[in-house]
Amino acid sequence: MNLQMPIERVVVDASPLIILFKGQLEQLLPKLFNEIIVPAAVWEEVTDSKEDIAARALPTTSWVKRLELSEISGEIFAWGLGAGESEVLSYAFNHHQYWAIVDDKAARRCAKTLRIRTLGTGGLLVLAKRRGVIPSIIPALKAIECAGLWLSQDVIKLLMQQAGEDD
Repeated sequence: MNLQMPIERVVVDASPLIILFKGQLEQLLPKLFNEIIVPAAVWEEVTDSKEDIAARALPTTSWVKRLELSEISGEIFAWGLGAGESEVLSYAFNHHQYWAIVDDKAARRCAKTLRIRTLGTGGLLVLAKRRGVIPSIIPALKAIECAGLWLSQDVIKLLMQQAGEDD
């Protein structure tokens, strides 16, 4: 993950959106990025359950741009990913100025193979710390874990090192 490069535009998958909303960290997105795109398949996945905080909040969120994709790139389609991951990666594949925010392991493997730049939810927290948007990564890591994102101790240790909080 090369967080030294400026990241201005992102296309976001459902899992990171849901985790950020549930962890009350969704405002990190507009503080970190100039443009935040949510493809239609992701939008539908997030808003499908009306009981969820993300489902209720996303439709009224002003900093998100909903996007209808006409088709999935053949290179992405061949991986057999879910509709949301496929739309996110297809958009980033065809628009190189966008980074894909995805947590799904298969989607990240596909992105790496096709040289699509990605950022996971944990990496987003590291970026927020490095840019001075949050003072510490530790409360944010706890928030995303409480929101349902499982992180191994090795991943937590790596994220804390990347954030400069590995004391």
